Amino acid sequence: MRLALDEALAAAQAGEVPVGAVVTRGDEVVAVAGNAMRDHLDPTAHAEIVALRRAGEALGTSRLDECDLWVSLEPCAMCAGAIALARIRRLYFAATDPKGGAVLHGPRLFAQPTCHHAPEVYPGIGEEESAAMLRAFFHERRA
Repeated sequence: MRLALDEALAAAQAGEVPVGAVVTRGDEVVAVAGNAMRDHLDPTAHAEIVALRRAGEALGTSRLDECDLWVSLEPCAMCAGAIALARIRRLYFAATDPKGGAVLHGPRLFAQPTCHHAPEVYPGIGEEESAAMLRAFFHERRA
């Protein structure tokens, strides 16, 4: 999770919402990414999506069923859908997102009968640090 939180900080320093993601396979870091929507002029360039794309390229496959995803914030519906399609084995995330999250909140995508794959989910790892980073980022924007 440390790498995901570091990527979130780098994203914030670049003016992006501070979210970072890391794809691992065993002890190997396969891909690392931070939010890049502003930088890429792409509304789908959430940290999770960018990390999944990079992992697919690095491993030469769209099926990441031996991989785990570490994210600093509960994934939104778009990212949760991509996680299911990629067949991620385990999802670890730091802060929950009652407003925009789709794993424990909102549509709870992985619990839907139409979801063909649901990873094991482990929330709350590094939650305080991630939540503080997000609060500071949005407080600065509103000031």
